[in-house]
Amino acid sequence: MSLIFLYLILVILLFEYLLERILDFLNSTYWSTKLPKELEGIYDEEKYLKSQNYLQHKQKYSTVLSSLTFMVSLILLVFGGFAWLDNFIIQYTINPIWKAIMFFGTIGAVSSILLIPFEIYSTFVIEEKYGFNTMKPKTFILDTLKGWLLAITIGGGLLALIVWIFESVGNLFWLISWGVITIFILFFTYFYSNLIVPLFNKQRVLDPGDLRDAILAFALRTDFRIKDIYVIDGSKRSTKANAYFTGFGNKKRIVLFDTLIQNHSTEELVAVLAHEIGHYKKRHTVQALALSIIQTGLMLFILSLFIKKNGMLAQAICQSLSGFSGIEVGQSFHMGVLCFAMLYSPLGMVLGLFMNIRSRKNEYEADRFAAMNLQSESLQSALKKLSVTNLSNLRPHPLYVFFYYSHPPLLQRLSALKDLSSTLPSKQSQS
Repeated sequence: MSLIFLYLILVILLFEYLLERILDFLNSTYWSTKLPKELEGIYDEEKYLKSQNYLQHKQKYSTVLSSLTFMVSLILLVFGGFAWLDNFIIQYTINPIWKAIMFFGTIGAVSSILLIPFEIYSTFVIEEKYGFNTMKPKTFILDTLKGWLLAITIGGGLLALIVWIFESVGNLFWLISWGVITIFILFFTYFYSNLIVPLFNKQRVLDPGDLRDAILAFALRTDFRIKDIYVIDGSKRSTKANAYFTGFGNKKRIVLFDTLIQNHSTEELVAVLAHEIGHYKKRHTVQALALSIIQTGLMLFILSLFIKKNGMLAQAICQSLSGFSGIEVGQSFHMGVLCFAMLYSPLGMVLGLFMNIRSRKNEYEADRFAAMNLQSESLQSALKKLSVTNLSNLRPHPLYVFFYYSHPPLLQRLSALKDLSSTLPSKQSQS
Protein backbone atom coordinates (compact mmCIF):
# COMPACT_ATOMS: atom_id res chain seq x y z
CA MET A 1 0.00 0.00 0.00
CA SER A 2 2.91 2.36 0.70
CA LEU A 3 3.89 2.26 -3.00
CA ILE A 4 0.40 3.39 -3.96
CA PHE A 5 0.80 6.49 -1.81
CA LEU A 6 4.30 7.08 -3.20
CA TYR A 7 3.08 6.93 -6.81
CA LEU A 8 0.15 9.17 -5.91
CA ILE A 9 2.46 11.79 -4.38
CA LEU A 10 4.76 11.68 -7.43
CA VAL A 11 1.79 12.13 -9.77
CA ILE A 12 0.55 15.09 -7.71
CA LEU A 13 3.99 16.75 -7.76
CA LEU A 14 4.32 16.24 -11.51
CA PHE A 15 0.79 17.49 -12.19
CA GLU A 16 1.31 20.67 -10.17
CA TYR A 17 4.66 21.37 -11.81
CA LEU A 18 3.30 20.88 -15.34
CA LEU A 19 0.22 22.97 -14.52
CA GLU A 20 2.45 25.85 -13.42
CA ARG A 21 4.46 25.65 -16.64
CA ILE A 22 1.32 25.54 -18.82
CA LEU A 23 -0.20 28.54 -17.04
CA ASP A 24 3.07 30.46 -17.36
CA PHE A 25 3.18 29.70 -21.08
CA LEU A 26 -0.43 30.76 -21.62
CA ASN A 27 0.21 33.97 -19.71
CA SER A 28 3.28 34.72 -21.82
CA THR A 29 1.20 34.51 -25.03
CA TYR A 30 -0.53 37.72 -23.93
CA TRP A 31 2.73 39.64 -23.70
CA SER A 32 3.61 42.16 -26.36
CA THR A 33 6.40 44.60 -27.22
CA LYS A 34 3.85 47.07 -28.59
CA LEU A 35 1.43 48.99 -26.37
CA PRO A 36 -2.04 47.40 -26.76
CA LYS A 37 -4.85 49.75 -27.63
CA GLU A 38 -6.80 48.96 -24.45
CA LEU A 39 -3.85 50.13 -22.30
CA GLU A 40 -3.44 53.50 -23.98
CA GLY A 41 -3.88 56.23 -21.39
CA ILE A 42 -2.65 53.91 -18.63
CA TYR A 43 0.84 52.94 -19.78
CA ASP A 44 3.04 54.88 -22.15
CA GLU A 45 5.20 52.98 -24.66
CA GLU A 46 8.37 53.10 -22.55
CA LYS A 47 6.74 52.14 -19.28
CA TYR A 48 4.78 49.34 -20.91
CA LEU A 49 7.91 47.82 -22.46
CA LYS A 50 9.58 48.01 -19.05
CA SER A 51 6.63 46.16 -17.48
CA GLN A 52 6.87 43.40 -20.10
CA ASN A 53 10.59 42.96 -19.48
CA TYR A 54 9.95 42.86 -15.75
CA LEU A 55 7.29 40.15 -16.15
CA GLN A 56 9.55 38.05 -18.37
CA HIS A 57 12.46 38.38 -15.96
CA LYS A 58 10.32 37.35 -13.00
CA GLN A 59 8.84 34.39 -14.86
CA LYS A 60 12.27 33.06 -15.85
CA TYR A 61 13.35 33.34 -12.22
CA SER A 62 10.18 31.61 -11.03
CA THR A 63 10.61 28.79 -13.55
CA VAL A 64 14.18 28.10 -12.48
CA LEU A 65 13.29 28.13 -8.78
CA SER A 66 10.18 25.99 -9.29
CA SER A 67 12.11 23.48 -11.43
CA LEU A 68 14.89 23.11 -8.87
CA THR A 69 12.35 22.71 -6.05
CA PHE A 70 10.53 20.04 -8.06
CA MET A 71 13.75 18.13 -8.78
CA VAL A 72 14.92 18.23 -5.15
CA SER A 73 11.51 17.04 -3.92
CA LEU A 74 11.57 14.25 -6.47
CA ILE A 75 15.04 13.10 -5.46
CA LEU A 76 14.20 13.17 -1.74
CA LEU A 77 11.07 11.11 -2.32
CA VAL A 78 12.48 8.55 -4.72
CA PHE A 79 15.72 7.94 -2.81
CA GLY A 80 14.21 8.11 0.68
CA GLY A 81 15.79 11.36 1.85
CA PHE A 82 12.99 12.06 4.33
CA ALA A 83 13.18 8.48 5.66
CA TRP A 84 16.94 8.80 6.08
CA LEU A 85 16.49 12.03 8.06
CA ASP A 86 13.86 10.38 10.26
CA ASN A 87 16.17 7.44 11.03
CA PHE A 88 19.06 9.81 11.70
CA ILE A 89 17.05 11.79 14.27
CA ILE A 90 15.89 8.65 16.06
CA GLN A 91 19.54 7.99 16.97
CA TYR A 92 19.48 11.09 19.18
CA THR A 93 15.95 11.18 20.59
CA ILE A 94 12.79 9.08 20.73
CA ASN A 95 10.70 11.87 22.23
CA PRO A 96 7.95 12.57 19.64
CA ILE A 97 7.96 16.32 20.28
CA TRP A 98 11.70 16.69 19.82
CA LYS A 99 11.65 14.35 16.83
CA ALA A 100 9.04 16.56 15.10
CA ILE A 101 10.90 19.77 15.96
CA MET A 102 14.24 18.40 14.76
CA PHE A 103 12.68 16.91 11.60
CA PHE A 104 10.81 19.99 10.42
CA GLY A 105 13.49 22.28 11.83
CA THR A 106 16.16 20.56 9.71
CA ILE A 107 14.03 20.73 6.56
CA GLY A 108 13.16 24.36 7.23
CA ALA A 109 16.75 25.37 8.00
CA VAL A 110 18.22 23.66 4.93
CA SER A 111 15.47 25.08 2.70
CA SER A 112 15.97 28.61 4.04
CA ILE A 113 19.74 28.48 3.56
CA LEU A 114 19.44 27.11 0.01
CA LEU A 115 16.89 29.81 -0.87
CA ILE A 116 19.06 32.71 0.30
CA PRO A 117 20.95 33.07 -3.04
CA PHE A 118 17.62 33.14 -4.89
CA GLU A 119 16.19 35.75 -2.53
CA ILE A 120 19.34 37.86 -2.96
CA TYR A 121 19.03 37.61 -6.75
CA SER A 122 15.33 38.50 -6.66
CA THR A 123 15.88 41.51 -4.40
CA PHE A 124 19.23 42.92 -5.46
CA VAL A 125 19.16 41.99 -9.16
CA ILE A 126 15.58 41.84 -10.48
CA GLU A 127 13.94 44.38 -8.16
CA GLU A 128 17.04 46.59 -8.32
CA LYS A 129 17.16 46.52 -12.12
CA TYR A 130 13.59 47.74 -12.47
CA GLY A 131 13.89 50.46 -9.85
CA PHE A 132 11.97 48.86 -6.99
CA ASN A 133 14.57 47.79 -4.45
CA THR A 134 15.56 50.23 -1.72
CA MET A 135 16.63 47.57 0.77
CA LYS A 136 20.16 47.67 2.17
CA PRO A 137 22.10 44.43 2.75
CA LYS A 138 21.90 45.04 6.51
CA THR A 139 18.08 45.15 6.36
CA PHE A 140 18.02 41.97 4.27
CA ILE A 141 20.19 40.13 6.82
CA LEU A 142 18.14 41.38 9.77
CA ASP A 143 14.86 40.44 8.04
CA THR A 144 16.20 36.94 7.43
CA LEU A 145 17.35 36.48 11.01
CA LYS A 146 14.09 37.84 12.43
CA GLY A 147 12.11 35.52 10.17
CA TRP A 148 14.11 32.55 11.41
CA LEU A 149 13.61 33.64 15.01
CA LEU A 150 9.83 33.87 14.54
CA ALA A 151 9.77 30.46 12.85
CA ILE A 152 11.69 28.91 15.74
CA THR A 153 9.76 30.52 18.58
CA ILE A 154 6.21 30.73 17.23
CA GLY A 155 6.29 27.91 14.67
CA GLY A 156 8.32 25.59 16.87
CA GLY A 157 6.21 26.32 19.92
CA LEU A 158 2.94 25.70 18.10
CA LEU A 159 4.28 22.47 16.57
CA ALA A 160 5.40 21.21 19.98
CA LEU A 161 1.99 21.95 21.46
CA ILE A 162 0.12 20.13 18.67
CA VAL A 163 2.38 17.05 18.90
CA TRP A 164 1.84 17.01 22.67
CA ILE A 165 -1.93 17.16 22.14
CA PHE A 166 -1.73 14.29 19.63
CA GLU A 167 0.29 12.15 22.00
CA SER A 168 -2.01 12.95 24.92
CA VAL A 169 -5.50 12.58 23.47
CA GLY A 170 -4.90 10.47 20.35
CA ASN A 171 -7.48 10.49 17.59
CA LEU A 172 -9.49 13.42 18.96
CA PHE A 173 -6.43 15.63 18.71
CA TRP A 174 -7.83 17.39 15.63
CA LEU A 175 -10.69 18.94 17.60
CA ILE A 176 -8.50 20.28 20.42
CA SER A 177 -5.81 21.35 17.95
CA TRP A 178 -8.46 23.19 15.93
CA GLY A 179 -9.43 25.12 19.03
CA VAL A 180 -5.81 25.95 19.84
CA ILE A 181 -5.02 27.08 16.29
CA THR A 182 -8.24 29.14 16.19
CA ILE A 183 -7.19 30.99 19.34
CA PHE A 184 -3.74 31.44 17.81
CA ILE A 185 -5.19 32.89 14.58
CA LEU A 186 -7.53 35.25 16.43
CA PHE A 187 -4.76 36.41 18.75
CA PHE A 188 -2.32 37.29 15.99
CA THR A 189 -5.05 38.84 13.82
CA TYR A 190 -5.93 41.08 16.77
CA PHE A 191 -2.38 41.98 17.77
CA TYR A 192 -0.55 41.67 14.41
CA SER A 193 0.14 45.40 14.09
CA ASN A 194 1.29 45.62 17.70
CA LEU A 195 3.49 42.53 17.89
CA ILE A 196 4.72 41.47 14.43
CA VAL A 197 4.87 44.60 12.28
CA PRO A 198 7.15 46.55 14.69
CA LEU A 199 9.78 43.81 14.32
CA PHE A 200 10.20 44.75 10.66
CA ASN A 201 8.78 48.24 10.14
CA LYS A 202 8.20 51.52 11.89
CA GLN A 203 4.61 52.72 12.15
CA ARG A 204 3.58 56.26 12.93
CA VAL A 205 0.27 58.02 13.24
CA LEU A 206 -0.56 60.06 10.15
CA ASP A 207 0.33 63.70 10.77
CA PRO A 208 -2.49 66.28 11.12
CA GLY A 209 -3.38 67.93 7.83
CA ASP A 210 -5.69 67.80 4.84
CA LEU A 211 -5.22 64.08 4.23
CA ARG A 212 -5.94 63.07 7.81
CA ASP A 213 -8.97 65.38 7.94
CA ALA A 214 -10.34 64.00 4.66
CA ILE A 215 -9.92 60.38 5.78
CA LEU A 216 -11.53 60.95 9.19
CA ALA A 217 -14.39 62.88 7.57
CA PHE A 218 -15.06 59.98 5.21
CA ALA A 219 -14.85 57.46 8.06
CA LEU A 220 -17.35 59.51 10.07
CA ARG A 221 -19.69 59.83 7.09
CA THR A 222 -19.69 56.06 6.52
CA ASP A 223 -19.97 55.22 10.25
CA PHE A 224 -16.53 53.63 10.39
CA ARG A 225 -15.06 54.10 13.84
CA ILE A 226 -11.31 54.38 13.93
CA LYS A 227 -8.93 56.20 16.25
CA ASP A 228 -5.96 56.77 13.99
CA ILE A 229 -4.56 56.17 10.53
CA TYR A 230 -1.04 54.79 10.40
CA VAL A 231 1.84 55.22 7.97
CA ILE A 232 4.40 52.43 7.54
CA ASP A 233 7.92 52.92 6.20
CA GLY A 234 7.56 50.64 3.18
CA SER A 235 10.18 52.73 1.38
CA LYS A 236 12.95 51.07 3.42
CA ARG A 237 12.50 47.99 1.25
CA SER A 238 10.75 48.93 -1.99
CA THR A 239 9.29 51.77 -4.02
CA LYS A 240 6.12 49.73 -4.54
CA ALA A 241 3.04 51.20 -2.91
CA ASN A 242 0.19 49.61 -0.98
CA ALA A 243 -2.38 50.06 1.77
CA TYR A 244 -4.10 47.50 3.96
CA PHE A 245 -6.64 46.98 6.71
CA THR A 246 -5.85 44.76 9.69
CA GLY A 247 -7.27 43.74 13.04
CA PHE A 248 -10.80 43.92 14.40
CA GLY A 249 -12.66 45.49 17.30
CA ASN A 250 -10.72 48.30 18.94
CA LYS A 251 -7.54 47.03 17.29
CA LYS A 252 -8.68 47.57 13.70
CA ARG A 253 -6.21 49.71 11.82
CA ILE A 254 -5.79 51.24 8.37
CA VAL A 255 -2.18 51.41 7.24
CA LEU A 256 -0.75 53.45 4.37
CA PHE A 257 2.66 52.86 2.86
CA ASP A 258 4.71 56.04 2.78
CA THR A 259 5.36 55.35 -0.91
CA LEU A 260 1.61 55.49 -1.53
CA ILE A 261 1.35 58.95 0.05
CA GLN A 262 4.24 60.24 -2.03
CA ASN A 263 2.66 59.35 -5.38
CA HIS A 264 -1.06 60.00 -4.92
CA SER A 265 -3.33 62.98 -4.38
CA THR A 266 -5.52 63.37 -1.30
CA GLU A 267 -8.61 62.37 -3.30
CA GLU A 268 -6.90 59.24 -4.58
CA LEU A 269 -5.66 58.26 -1.13
CA VAL A 270 -9.12 58.67 0.38
CA ALA A 271 -10.50 56.52 -2.44
CA VAL A 272 -7.94 53.77 -1.70
CA LEU A 273 -8.86 53.86 1.97
CA ALA A 274 -12.56 53.90 1.07
CA HIS A 275 -11.94 50.63 -0.72
CA GLU A 276 -10.29 49.18 2.42
CA ILE A 277 -13.13 50.45 4.60
CA GLY A 278 -15.50 48.82 2.12
CA HIS A 279 -13.98 45.43 2.95
CA TYR A 280 -14.75 46.03 6.61
CA LYS A 281 -18.26 47.38 6.04
CA LYS A 282 -19.10 44.41 3.81
CA ARG A 283 -17.69 42.09 6.49
CA HIS A 284 -15.16 40.59 4.10
CA THR A 285 -12.50 40.51 6.81
CA VAL A 286 -14.67 38.55 9.24
CA GLN A 287 -15.83 36.20 6.48
CA ALA A 288 -12.27 35.49 5.37
CA LEU A 289 -11.26 34.80 8.96
CA ALA A 290 -14.21 32.44 9.47
CA LEU A 291 -13.50 30.57 6.23
CA SER A 292 -9.84 30.23 7.17
CA ILE A 293 -10.80 28.71 10.53
CA ILE A 294 -13.31 26.33 8.90
CA GLN A 295 -10.71 25.25 6.32
CA THR A 296 -8.21 24.61 9.10
CA GLY A 297 -10.72 22.41 10.92
CA LEU A 298 -11.44 20.45 7.74
CA MET A 299 -7.72 19.91 7.11
CA LEU A 300 -7.10 18.74 10.69
CA PHE A 301 -10.07 16.35 10.58
CA ILE A 302 -8.83 14.72 7.36
CA LEU A 303 -5.31 14.61 8.82
CA SER A 304 -6.63 12.74 11.86
CA LEU A 305 -7.95 10.00 9.58
CA PHE A 306 -4.50 9.55 8.05
CA ILE A 307 -2.42 9.44 11.22
CA LYS A 308 -4.48 7.33 13.61
CA LYS A 309 -2.19 5.65 16.09
CA ASN A 310 -1.38 2.04 15.28
CA GLY A 311 -3.39 2.24 12.08
CA MET A 312 -2.45 0.46 8.86
CA LEU A 313 -3.14 3.58 6.82
CA ALA A 314 -0.88 5.73 9.02
CA GLN A 315 1.93 3.19 8.75
CA ALA A 316 1.54 2.94 4.98
CA ILE A 317 1.75 6.70 4.36
CA CYS A 318 4.81 6.98 6.61
CA GLN A 319 6.53 4.10 4.82
CA SER A 320 5.75 5.70 1.43
CA LEU A 321 8.29 8.43 2.22
CA SER A 322 11.07 5.86 2.06
CA GLY A 323 10.60 5.83 -1.72
CA PHE A 324 12.48 2.99 -3.39
CA SER A 325 15.32 3.04 -0.85
CA GLY A 326 14.06 0.14 1.26
CA ILE A 327 14.62 2.12 4.49
CA GLU A 328 12.21 1.02 7.21
CA VAL A 329 10.12 3.88 8.60
CA GLY A 330 8.16 3.69 11.81
CA GLN A 331 4.85 5.44 12.33
CA SER A 332 5.32 8.99 13.59
CA PHE A 333 3.39 12.22 13.73
CA HIS A 334 5.88 14.26 11.70
CA MET A 335 6.22 11.73 8.85
CA GLY A 336 2.47 11.36 8.67
CA VAL A 337 1.97 15.13 8.53
CA LEU A 338 4.57 15.54 5.77
CA CYS A 339 3.00 12.84 3.60
CA PHE A 340 -0.49 14.16 4.27
CA ALA A 341 0.57 17.68 3.24
CA MET A 342 1.63 16.35 -0.16
CA LEU A 343 -1.55 14.29 -0.61
CA TYR A 344 -3.74 17.18 0.56
CA SER A 345 -2.29 19.49 -2.08
CA PRO A 346 -5.01 18.92 -4.77
CA LEU A 347 -7.80 19.60 -2.28
CA GLY A 348 -5.86 22.63 -1.07
CA MET A 349 -5.68 23.86 -4.67
CA VAL A 350 -9.44 23.49 -5.12
CA LEU A 351 -10.11 25.36 -1.88
CA GLY A 352 -7.62 28.02 -2.98
CA LEU A 353 -9.49 28.48 -6.26
CA PHE A 354 -12.72 28.93 -4.32
CA MET A 355 -11.05 31.49 -2.04
CA ASN A 356 -9.68 33.40 -5.05
CA ILE A 357 -13.12 33.51 -6.70
CA ARG A 358 -14.60 34.83 -3.49
CA SER A 359 -11.75 37.32 -3.03
CA ARG A 360 -12.18 38.74 -6.55
CA LYS A 361 -15.91 39.15 -5.89
CA ASN A 362 -15.11 40.98 -2.65
CA GLU A 363 -12.76 43.34 -4.48
CA TYR A 364 -15.55 44.37 -6.82
CA GLU A 365 -17.83 44.94 -3.81
CA ALA A 366 -15.21 47.08 -2.05
CA ASP A 367 -14.67 49.08 -5.26
CA ARG A 368 -18.42 49.57 -5.48
CA PHE A 369 -18.58 50.80 -1.88
CA ALA A 370 -15.81 53.33 -2.54
CA ALA A 371 -17.37 54.51 -5.80
CA MET A 372 -20.83 54.95 -4.26
CA ASN A 373 -19.46 57.05 -1.41
CA LEU A 374 -16.86 59.04 -3.38
CA GLN A 375 -16.11 60.01 -6.94
CA SER A 376 -15.47 56.85 -8.93
CA GLU A 377 -12.87 58.71 -10.99
CA SER A 378 -10.60 59.13 -7.94
CA LEU A 379 -10.52 55.38 -7.32
CA GLN A 380 -9.94 54.67 -11.01
CA SER A 381 -7.05 57.13 -11.08
CA ALA A 382 -5.52 55.60 -7.94
CA LEU A 383 -5.79 52.05 -9.32
CA LYS A 384 -4.14 53.10 -12.57
CA LYS A 385 -1.25 54.78 -10.73
CA LEU A 386 -0.74 51.77 -8.46
CA SER A 387 -0.63 49.40 -11.42
CA VAL A 388 1.85 51.51 -13.37
CA THR A 389 4.03 52.17 -10.32
CA ASN A 390 4.21 48.42 -9.59
CA LEU A 391 4.64 47.50 -13.30
CA SER A 392 1.63 45.20 -13.00
CA ASN A 393 0.54 42.84 -15.75
CA LEU A 394 -2.65 44.43 -17.07
CA ARG A 395 -3.39 41.73 -19.69
CA PRO A 396 -3.04 38.38 -17.89
CA HIS A 397 -4.43 35.22 -19.46
CA PRO A 398 -7.93 34.39 -18.08
CA LEU A 399 -6.81 30.94 -16.87
CA TYR A 400 -3.82 32.49 -15.11
CA VAL A 401 -6.21 34.89 -13.39
CA PHE A 402 -8.52 32.03 -12.44
CA PHE A 403 -5.76 30.05 -10.74
CA TYR A 404 -3.60 32.77 -9.20
CA TYR A 405 -5.33 36.15 -8.90
CA SER A 406 -6.99 37.18 -5.64
CA HIS A 407 -7.80 40.58 -7.23
CA PRO A 408 -9.49 41.15 -10.59
CA PRO A 409 -7.20 42.56 -13.32
CA LEU A 410 -7.21 46.34 -13.57
CA LEU A 411 -9.14 46.60 -16.86
CA GLN A 412 -12.04 44.58 -15.45
CA ARG A 413 -12.13 46.72 -12.30
CA LEU A 414 -12.11 49.93 -14.34
CA SER A 415 -14.88 48.60 -16.57
CA ALA A 416 -17.02 47.72 -13.55
CA LEU A 417 -16.45 51.16 -12.02
CA LYS A 418 -17.38 52.92 -15.27
CA ASP A 419 -20.55 50.87 -15.56
CA LEU A 420 -21.44 51.75 -11.98
CA SER A 421 -20.79 55.47 -12.56
CA SER A 422 -23.17 55.50 -15.50
CA THR A 423 -25.97 54.21 -13.26
CA LEU A 424 -25.35 56.71 -10.44
CA PRO A 425 -25.27 60.17 -12.07
CA SER A 426 -26.92 61.96 -9.18
CA LYS A 427 -24.62 60.39 -6.56
CA GLN A 428 -21.52 61.24 -8.57
CA SER A 429 -22.58 64.84 -8.98
CA GLN A 430 -23.10 65.21 -5.24
CA SER A 431 -19.67 63.84 -4.33
